[in-house]
Formats: sequence, structure tokens, C-alpha cells
Amino acid sequence: MGNLSQKNSQPFSYPLKRAFVEPDWRRLPGYKDVSSSEWESALWQRQHSVKNLKELKNALGAYLTDDLALEIECDQKEYATMSMLIPPQMLNTINEKDLRHDPVRRYMIPMISDRHSEWPNHPKAGRDSLHESEMWAVEGLTHRYPTKVLAELISTCPQYCGHCTRMDLVGNSVPQVQKRKFELLPQKRFDLMLDYLRKTPAVRDVVVSGGDIANVPIAQLEAFVSSLMDIPNIRDIRLASKGLQGLPQHFLQDEVLRAFERLAKKARERGVDIALHTHANNAAQVTPLVAKAAKKILELGFRDVRNQGVILRGVNATPQDLLELCFTLLDHAKIMPYYFYVCDMIPNSEHWRVSIDEAQRLQHDIMGYLPGFATPRIVCDVPLVGKRWVHQVDAYDREKGISYWTKNYRTSIEKNDPDALTRRYEYYDPVYTLSAAGQDYWKKQSVTA
Repeated sequence: MGNLSQKNSQPFSYPLKRAFVEPDWRRLPGYKDVSSSEWESALWQRQHSVKNLKELKNALGAYLTDDLALEIECDQKEYATMSMLIPPQMLNTINEKDLRHDPVRRYMIPMISDRHSEWPNHPKAGRDSLHESEMWAVEGLTHRYPTKVLAELISTCPQYCGHCTRMDLVGNSVPQVQKRKFELLPQKRFDLMLDYLRKTPAVRDVVVSGGDIANVPIAQLEAFVSSLMDIPNIRDIRLASKGLQGLPQHFLQDEVLRAFERLAKKARERGVDIALHTHANNAAQVTPLVAKAAKKILELGFRDVRNQGVILRGVNATPQDLLELCFTLLDHAKIMPYYFYVCDMIPNSEHWRVSIDEAQRLQHDIMGYLPGFATPRIVCDVPLVGKRWVHQVDAYDREKGISYWTKNYRTSIEKNDPDALTRRYEYYDPVYTLSAAGQDYWKKQSVTA
């Protein structure tokens, strides 16, 4: 955290200094005549979401200079793995006066100069870096852990983040990535998921995600989640939505709140815990509207609203930024800091990723400030292993940036592998964080690959 400026000062200062207010959207040229009722309408937000560079220019006006616009255009043509989709709510959390360095802009609207010029990709990067689709029990249902599954109900979101770990499936195709598509109709997939869970009593925990549940028609979402509660072995249900942060207006709609109230009531009756997980990466994104939506959900009887962020260089990869985000979530929005993932090894993500060593230091440096129950774990989602605290590494070759991990269960694709629980699995640091010798090693690997 650097040297202490005064003998008795602390590396992080509390209380927070950032004012907790909704940024005034009228300061942005494209929204100068937007009323409060329009801004707080989910339909208006969706209808006016920015989908291309022209619409971004209309929203930001002269703040988006020609040189910045050209960099965004070049990035979309050469590197971006996600198409542009940004609700006005999220765009409003960007510092329009310093777009180049703004943390929210860095991951929502990548510029070509953001990418690492020599190492935009790690040689081991992959489109489905976590092998989730290989572990589908039925289409869209990933059975990766012994007692937990991931149900991907939809392949779209209210917004598209540059670092999306499911970039192979989610969103529209872009020049760099022709997206996969679900083959079955939604109801058929949902029925197959439910049928599998009824036949698999070892599963007790379902993450309902996508894409984003905010894009699932609420009647369809309610019916699926309610059906989950009718399965005796299902004890935990987690609804995953970055939309709570990017489009809180959706969760403040009467029909959504009524559906959530019915689900919370049924969960209590069935002894099921239901929670909502969101994804905020920087304190600027947590506004009073986000807090209002989160508190409404808690008041309805959800057990928790939790945050699962991603460690992203230039966005939150300092102890100060992480702690400010966590305290903002906790103090103002009653959202529990839960996990921060090391950014996954998808294509063109190297400039965001931190090394395991850096992640370990971040975990060290945030300890002792937050309550223990609200201190997030920094985890690495190791391919073919799963989530591991960053200090659980079994061995670490820091010169080559290769960490080695062990596992204590078989995934669905290793059920007949006798060596699955004794093998060590590899994870890779960004090459540019390595010594000259380490970088030379990977240069030679790239040549021979």
C-alpha cells in the first residue's frame, strides 16, 4: 500500500469520502432533457441503451473526442469479444471528463490502447476457459461441483462487459467471436434442467444465471425458480444478475417485486434459502438507485444480496479501490461483499488480469478493515478445478508464472478418471508480469505452439 505519510496514519482511511448520490445524468449531452420518471423507468433505460459508437457519441457528445472514438472503433474491429450494450444507468457512473482513465469505461468500453501491445492474449487462453459447456448435464446446465449446478437460462444481458467469462456463448457475434447458440427452445431446456435435478439428489444448490436473469421474462423466471423449490433436494437458490447494478430500474418494477415476494414467501415455507448475486467492480457503480433495489429485495425476504466482482487492472486492482467498493456496498446498499475473482483467461483479456502473486497481496492488504463476515475472498477459478482461494496454491513457479492447484472432487467430465484427485492443474499469470526469463520462455512456447 506504499509508505505511511504520517506516523499514526492508516493505509486506508475510513469513513468514506465519496458522496453517496445518484450522478446527475443531465450533465451528459444525450440525457440533458431526461426527466426523473423517464430515468427511473426500466423500459426507457432499455430503449436508450447504447448499442454502437454512434449512440455512444450521441450520449457523451464532445466528451467523446475523435481520438477516443477511433480507439474504441479499432478495438471493436480487432479485439473486443463482446458487442457494445450499456444502459444509461451504467454510462452515468463514468467520469465523462476523464474517459481514458475512468475505471468503469475501462471494462465496459475497451479502447485499443488499453490492450497490452505485446501480450493481448495468453498462449493458453480459451473461448470457454472454464470448460463450462463441456460439463453440461443438459443444454445450459453445468454440473461442475458435486452439490452445485449452474443453470444458464438465457444468453443475453442488459449490458455486456468486456471481460465476460462466458463470451463464447453470451451476446451477439463480433468480428473476433462467432458466438455459440442454444439449440433447444427455452421451455424445453428448462424442463430438461428440472428433470435432471429431480433425478440427481446430490445437488442442493442452484445458481440461476445466463446471461442475466434480468433479461428472462419475469413470469418465466418465477415459474422456473418456483419449480426448483418443489424439488426436495434443492436447499439454496442464487439468482445472478449484474442488472441489479447496471439496470436497478428493472428490479424496482412492481411486477418484478411481486414475483420476488412470492418466491421469497415460498422459499420460507419450503425451508429454502434464496439470494441475489450481483457484480459491481468499482465504487462509482453503487448508487442510491442500486441501494434502493437491493434493500427492496431484502425487505421481501431474500436471505442476502451479495456481490461477486472481478479483479481488473485499472478498475479495482488496488487495496484502496477494493476497500472503497466493499464499504460502499456494505454501508449504503446492504450488499454483502462476497467474492472477487481473478479475471479468467479468455482471449484478449491480458491487460485486465493480475498475477496470483498480486492477488495474494491484495487479499493480505484488505484484511482487518471490514467485518470478517463481509471481507471478500479473492479466488482463482482454475480450469477443471473450480474456485480456489488464491492462497490455496499447491506450488508456484513464479519465473514462468505457472501456479499448480489440486482438487478434492471430480467434475462431470472426469467421473471415470482415476487420477483426477491426485493430478496438479495449471493456471497461468499474465506474461507481461513475469521476469525477462519468464517472458522469453513464453515467447519460445508461442513460436512452437
